[in-house]
Amino acid sequence: MMAVIGIRSQEKKSESHDTTALQLKKRNEELEKELRQSKEREELMRRELQSTWERLHVAEDAEERLCSQLGELEAEALHQARDYHARIVTLMDQLSQAQNLLKTRSISIPSSS
Repeated sequence: MMAVIGIRSQEKKSESHDTTALQLKKRNEELEKELRQSKEREELMRRELQSTWERLHVAEDAEERLCSQLGELEAEALHQARDYHARIVTLMDQLSQAQNLLKTRSISIPSSS
């Protein structure tokens, strides 16, 4: 009877060992699957980061070009404003001279107000 108990005890231990080994193997497969998925997600994130970095670089270049163009437009607008102001001053001087000439010749000019 002791021998039978010993054999059953060894069988239970063997079954327990086999069950534990199968559980460990299954868990190992699950961990390997999770690792592959994690690596795939990491690679995807790396590609997205690279793509985002490239878009950022393009946006920075575009910003630099826009700032340069804006500076050129501001300089051109200032130059045109100065030319316009000089033209107004010239026309005002001509008008003043014409009014003075008309006054000296005693010609009446209707008031613009």
